[in-house]
Amino acid sequence: MSNSLEAIEVNKITLDGKLELECGQDIENIDLVYETYGTLNSDASNAILICHALSGNHHAAGTYQNEERPGWWDALIGPEKAINTNKFFVVCPNNIGGCHGSTGPSSINKQTGKSYGPDFPIITVADWVRCQSMLSDSLGIKVWHAVIGGSLGGMQALEWSCLFPKRIKKAGIIAAAPKLSAQNIAFNEVARQAIVNDPDFVSGRYLDVGKSPKQGLKLARMIGHITYLSEEAMRNKFGRELKEGKLKFGFDAEFEVESYLRYQGDVFSESFDANTYLLMTKILDYFDPADKFEGKLDKAFKEIEAQLLIVSFSTDWRFSPERSKEIVNALIKAKKDVSYMEIDSPHGHDSFLFADKEYVNGLSSFLEN
Repeated sequence: MSNSLEAIEVNKITLDGKLELECGQDIENIDLVYETYGTLNSDASNAILICHALSGNHHAAGTYQNEERPGWWDALIGPEKAINTNKFFVVCPNNIGGCHGSTGPSSINKQTGKSYGPDFPIITVADWVRCQSMLSDSLGIKVWHAVIGGSLGGMQALEWSCLFPKRIKKAGIIAAAPKLSAQNIAFNEVARQAIVNDPDFVSGRYLDVGKSPKQGLKLARMIGHITYLSEEAMRNKFGRELKEGKLKFGFDAEFEVESYLRYQGDVFSESFDANTYLLMTKILDYFDPADKFEGKLDKAFKEIEAQLLIVSFSTDWRFSPERSKEIVNALIKAKKDVSYMEIDSPHGHDSFLFADKEYVNGLSSFLEN
């Protein structure tokens, strides 16, 4: 039996009601794009929510009709994979603020007839989770068997366990942190400055004049991509290899790593919205569950009822194992049911995307226990 999902279809729903945001604004008639894999059982008890990271979207697994490129977490989602679609009904939405069909900065604001652009409100991880709960209601899923995500997705899984303790049985928090360090906020600020200082940014109104700040978005992606890889991964993948075997004594891309980063930046700048990128980095910066509890993380976790699995990776310097252990120690202090895995992987922050055997076995055991 093949373990690849094929002919995946995209779903779209307009959510009833108003979503009140933490910034004080609200959004009505939200469009959410999402994909599902597997079959929901009769009592809707086998549903798993997948939460995407900064540049992710709803296409987490499988391939579309007549397309070969699989979803971003295809290595872990599918028949007999870590998140086994023969047993579970898996849902992955593109969050609000995104740029792949859900309501976001590039969507048309019905009040103005133009794209929201910079007028789209600042949103938070908690806003995302409340919006996902509205999707849950629409799908008839009262309780998630599990909510899982890596990086910013892991932060959503953690927020789910805090905000809706009765609606989640398990939370998989992978390659995440309880809040961003000053260094991480600094990386995000440099990326934002690259975008807003692009002449084609036009104060965020670029869509109104048929432009796109592609150069700024390219630089932002290049900066981010460096932080996703470990030094070991970059050394093994590129070393100091030259594109043409010799130095050219100029400022064009001479080393393979330069060429790789430029290519990744170019591809990303053609497919992602700049205002969405600004928004996503702010969502990361603002995440801090302990902020409303006098900085005490264990107090923030007081209401959690879910069983939790925290996973970190040895070479992840963006969200290091020490950051995951902060979450684990606070959960232990709050007397919660938590397991922890630190996986030895060479891939840096991107390790959560790879089907490492120990990682796969741990995640599948956690879900099926």
